[in-house]
Amino acid sequence: MNSRNTQSHERTQPSRRELLQLAGGSYLGLNLGGLNLGGLLRAQVAASEPNGDRLLHAKIKSCIVIFYYGGPSHLDTFDMKPDAPAEVRGEFKPIATSVPGLHICEHLPRVSRIMHKVALVRSMNHRNRLHDSASTEALTGRQSPQGDREEFAPIKQFFPCHGSTLSYLRREQHLDVAHAALPYVFHNVVDVPCQGGGFLGSAYDPLQITVDPDSRTYRAGALAAPEGLTLARLEGRRGLLGQLELASASTDLTPAGRQLRRFYEKAFQLLGSENLHRALDLSQEDDRTRERYGFGPGPVAVGEGGGGGNGAEMAYARQMRGQNLLVARRLVEAGVPFVNVYDCRQQGQNWDAHFKCFNQHKTHLLPLADQSLSALIEDLDARGLLDTTLVVAMGEFGRTPRINKDGGRDHWPDCYTILLAGGGVKGGFIHGSSDRFGAYPATDPVTPADLAATIFWRFGVDPATEIHDPIGRPYRVADGVPLVSL
Repeated sequence: MNSRNTQSHERTQPSRRELLQLAGGSYLGLNLGGLNLGGLLRAQVAASEPNGDRLLHAKIKSCIVIFYYGGPSHLDTFDMKPDAPAEVRGEFKPIATSVPGLHICEHLPRVSRIMHKVALVRSMNHRNRLHDSASTEALTGRQSPQGDREEFAPIKQFFPCHGSTLSYLRREQHLDVAHAALPYVFHNVVDVPCQGGGFLGSAYDPLQITVDPDSRTYRAGALAAPEGLTLARLEGRRGLLGQLELASASTDLTPAGRQLRRFYEKAFQLLGSENLHRALDLSQEDDRTRERYGFGPGPVAVGEGGGGGNGAEMAYARQMRGQNLLVARRLVEAGVPFVNVYDCRQQGQNWDAHFKCFNQHKTHLLPLADQSLSALIEDLDARGLLDTTLVVAMGEFGRTPRINKDGGRDHWPDCYTILLAGGGVKGGFIHGSSDRFGAYPATDPVTPADLAATIFWRFGVDPATEIHDPIGRPYRVADGVPLVSL
């Protein structure tokens, strides 16, 4: 094993004419207010500001983060302890992989065959023992300002997630979509406040892609025009908006007016983006490819999941988990730099296995994760995209070394494992190690801040690059140290 190397915005009130333009946007049928698409568009057309980005040599063009919400057991997947006592090692057996001497869980046979393309970090750790705060640190690289707690009422997100930060840094590149998330906003009791732009503003929230499990189709919020409103009719309304502008008293727009105009132009661009619409149309994939990623067989009995839930939610989790990764691959092909895939939405059929964790992992959780993750890595490789696409597969924490009285494992952020592939990552590589019970890092501990720094570094962004909150306070894009040994 190798070790890592150490080392005031001015607010401008809209004019009367701009308010007329805003009303025109409603007339256009774009429904821009309060939509995820609206946030995305504002990000793309916001007035530029100096940000002092220090760009390094970019190693990747895109990143897919697969978030196994609930916390997979590292001891029952990628860091098994076969020589530990029975109450630690559990029921599963290790199997050989394509890397000599590297063993993983018997219920990950497909991933075992591609471990020469994969790196493991077995020494991840942080201090948050609850889902909301742990997810926040995992997906933003920083602990929630509220500390380690669960939220029972909606709160405003503070730190931006990685994709939103990248979207902000690339706001002058005029990408159709810089950051996408699918297939929902995950939540515990409320939507977990770590999935959007945070203090950068809702302008940098991801384009939210949703799925209809009945028709097995995907849609990106407002990227579909209202029924009966054709692109030809939209073009006509676009022309009418231009006439309204010409008829106004002044041709000089204020900064707010210029931003609003660019906002509309971006809306038209996205509504007419065949590239993005095509990326979400899985009917263009052959049946063999879709089956390779996997469809789940349907619902499981209520109560078999990690925390209850309802039959419809569990049915979705079983049916479309694999297809989400296929959509992620298609988004990367369409030029989207950052994609978040949330494997489970809420308590129910997720990875929070406090009860009978071996049955849940064996029958519900691991088979489709094994199939879809291996399919994604192999598919990216076959299409020549793996070298420029970083794949990160992780949960918010691991599980307790000792099995509890209900045959499950509880929350354990003190040591867990994440998987990385592609993007120049060394295949068959293990960074760090845990102790003999998988309880604490034994060598080379890694934090979510280090992971964040690694992701930005791989994109060619210096982790010391500063972003600012609304009152001008500076923050590095990541407080950690890149894992340059990977």
